[in-house]
Amino acid sequence: MSKQVLIVLEGALNGRLYVEAAQRLGLQPIVFSADPSRFAYIAASGCEAVRVNTKNLDAMIHECLRLSRTSHIAGITSAQESVYASVGKLCQYFELPGPDPVAVERCCDKFYQRQLLADAGIPTPAFRLATSATDVERSAAQICLPVIVKPAVGIGGMGVRLCRDLDELAKHTSYLLSKEIWGSSPRILVEEFAQGPHYSVEIMGDKIIEIGAADFDNQPHFVCREYIYPALLTDDEHRRIVEVSSKSLKALGVGWGPKNIDLRWTTLGPVVIEVNPRLAGTPNSQLVKLSCGIDLVAEHIRLVIGQQCNLRRSHSHIAAARVLLPDREGILDAICGESRAAEVPGITEVRFSVEPKASIVKKNDYRDRIGHVIATSPDRAVTKRALQRAVDLIEWSITPFPPLGEHEQGASLTPPTDADVV
Repeated sequence: MSKQVLIVLEGALNGRLYVEAAQRLGLQPIVFSADPSRFAYIAASGCEAVRVNTKNLDAMIHECLRLSRTSHIAGITSAQESVYASVGKLCQYFELPGPDPVAVERCCDKFYQRQLLADAGIPTPAFRLATSATDVERSAAQICLPVIVKPAVGIGGMGVRLCRDLDELAKHTSYLLSKEIWGSSPRILVEEFAQGPHYSVEIMGDKIIEIGAADFDNQPHFVCREYIYPALLTDDEHRRIVEVSSKSLKALGVGWGPKNIDLRWTTLGPVVIEVNPRLAGTPNSQLVKLSCGIDLVAEHIRLVIGQQCNLRRSHSHIAAARVLLPDREGILDAICGESRAAEVPGITEVRFSVEPKASIVKKNDYRDRIGHVIATSPDRAVTKRALQRAVDLIEWSITPFPPLGEHEQGASLTPPTDADVV
């Protein structure tokens, strides 16, 4: 009998969780990546990897056909938004269950997504598309400062900044225009700064699974510091968030598989910040599993291989995570207190994604994460106390980088990659 293979495109974000879940389900995961060496968990898990250009659809089809000669490809998926449309195209080619690539591409273009949501009457921040510094300045004047300025395509807060005055606006625009991220002409989204509590909505198919609260406290950038599931909501708030989330999915045509919606509760009620056509990154899916017993990663894999997923809740707990962020750049000397923190009652995971001697280069986005702590219990206050107690036991030290001249004499300043995020 041939091996039952699950192909996972690239391995950042939840890649480790997909590999582990696939193995628990009796599948053999194979990671397709342009650089498999970036993902330490591949070797640790005994997972096979194939080096292939994941931007080249034909190259991936060729590798799938090669594997199919000795194995049965049960499914193809990914945890990474940048390749998720390609997942849909591969699934269509091999007649496997998967996401609609057109709908995924619609979602990944934040400007187009905004247009579709606004046309459907769904509350979103005011927005404009800009392709030059003049466009950005004009758009900000029309919307009124402060504004959020970010690339029209991107994830995890990359290039996202709150600009509170004209000087910040000019500097961030110059920064974005200088980056080598544009396939052709720059496309910058300028939008109203929607203020209020931030919520993360986790969805499978058309079913709202859980709503969590997210704490962003590092303006003018947006790197989440803490999550808690479920969010503390009134019945009316919960109903309105579910309603606007369901309408958003319908407007964008993303009905299959996992989705994540970020929104803020403003004076006008829920306002959609963005709809992500895939599972949220770490540690959201872990928190959902702890809070209600639904393993979103495993259930997604079941869908991918043509099985029916089980979305029944088995319990109702409070799960929270603190994201560990460095306060400076430099060389990470040491991490202390991990084992003591893990022994705190209610703590389910203490995980670092960096090791001593690693270079810490702040990006002001999700790549700044160096680890996380997760806690759970049946009680909200108990969970929060356990989380804080564990975090207080963890310490790390960072030695600032030497002067630039010494850098040039041999010290490595390679910035973190997406793979450095758990």
